Amino acid sequence: MTTSVLPSPPAAPSAPPPATAPQAGPPARPDPPRRLRLRTVPGRIRAWTAAAVVALLALFGLATMAISDARAGLDVLGEHGAGRQVVTTANLYYALSDMDTQVANLLLIGGERLGGVREEAEKRYEQSRAQASEALLQAARLADDETERETVRSLLTKLGEYERLAERARQLNEQDGHTAGRPENPEVLRQYREATELMRLELLPQAYNATLDSGVLVRRTYEEQHAAVQTGRLAVAAAGLATLVALVGLQVYLAHRFRRILNPALLAATVVVTVLVGLVMGLLDREAANLRTAKQDGFDSVLALKRAQAISNSLHGDQSRYLLDPDAADTYEQVYLDKSQRVLHTDAGNLKKYYASLRTVRREYPGKVTFLGLLGDEANNARTKTHRDALAETLRRYEAFQQTDERLRRMNPSNQSNQSNQPQVNQTADPSQVTQSQTGRPRPDLSQVVRFRMADVAKAFDEYDKSLMGLADSHERTLRAAIKNGEDALGGWDYRLPAAILAAAVLIFVGVRPRLQEYR
Repeated sequence: MTTSVLPSPPAAPSAPPPATAPQAGPPARPDPPRRLRLRTVPGRIRAWTAAAVVALLALFGLATMAISDARAGLDVLGEHGAGRQVVTTANLYYALSDMDTQVANLLLIGGERLGGVREEAEKRYEQSRAQASEALLQAARLADDETERETVRSLLTKLGEYERLAERARQLNEQDGHTAGRPENPEVLRQYREATELMRLELLPQAYNATLDSGVLVRRTYEEQHAAVQTGRLAVAAAGLATLVALVGLQVYLAHRFRRILNPALLAATVVVTVLVGLVMGLLDREAANLRTAKQDGFDSVLALKRAQAISNSLHGDQSRYLLDPDAADTYEQVYLDKSQRVLHTDAGNLKKYYASLRTVRREYPGKVTFLGLLGDEANNARTKTHRDALAETLRRYEAFQQTDERLRRMNPSNQSNQSNQPQVNQTADPSQVTQSQTGRPRPDLSQVVRFRMADVAKAFDEYDKSLMGLADSHERTLRAAIKNGEDALGGWDYRLPAAILAAAVLIFVGVRPRLQEYR
């Protein structure tokens, strides 16, 4: 019997080799979008375009800021800025000092008319009071912080107190009815002393400080804005250059890649930017010059001359107070000298030397400036022949006014130091001004001195004051003309600048769009 052998089962398939674990490493970065790849032509076109547009926007922003700085500088010197506040407070100082001067004149005149002098003094007092009230109201409108408003409120309160004291002194003086000279009623002087001390120690210093504070604000703002305009001019030049570099680079790339010489739209954009940068830089250069003219040839001189006018009017009042109050005559004489030195400072320790120094000052100007003070500031600011000639005339009239003051003090019967301290009267002087040492006749009485004060001295002062005011008005015209020129030059740039920038941007996109469409 045959035994069958069964076949052996097939061998099991061999197991697959174990999979090798992948090596650890940084994750693969996704490829950037095709349009952002600088290796591609569209990417490079877009990069150049973006650089040109960013530079163009920077040019727009910098030019806008520089033009705004120029406008802000003009505003601060203009009719509604701190410059106007300076003039307002200077006018306030003048009006306040003139009120006190006219009260002293009225008390000194007494019951006499002196050819209408009394009526004129009363009219001037009322006018100055109205001007002071108007100046305070204007200062209140212009005040932009609580400190300034508090100063105005304080001035209003103290002005009301001054008016009460001055009115009481005037009423007592009218009841006295004395002839020209010192009041006989001692209560008149007591009331006036309180009034004039309030004016000299509180009202006038506050008004003067307000002028100085506003002046400091104007100077600081001017320096900041003028520097900003000059810096803005340089920034506009840099931004303009960057824009032109980007446009030229884009133009060169397109010409090289597409075998074309020029892209008309990009060429037009380049011309627009070039013209715009040139115009803006010229504008800012003119605005810096207008700001400089308005500040240096206008505002600085107006401020100095307004202050000189106010202080001059105050020292003119000291002449009346010197005659009105003999107990304080020495004080008023020293105050007169101090104020004169603030107007025009020379190296003189007393009035006698001061009178002599003025003659030298007047002869040497304009060839030589040997004096300081507010008129010295004007001498340094006067850059045109017109202003120098006007200042020379002002100096001549100031000297003439001081000569009448010299005669006034020599005539004063209570001046015991006439013969030793004052020079001799010129032989051609009026007989009423000749001293006892020359003729043997008695000195003029006080009523004659008062008449001389209200006639000759007042006339000399009015001529000097008009000359000073005319010089200040001339500089104010310079200030207004510079501001107007600056504002006229800035007119229209609020829409010209954005229109030019927009036109340049549109031309850039028009220039590159056909080239990008070729790759779609």
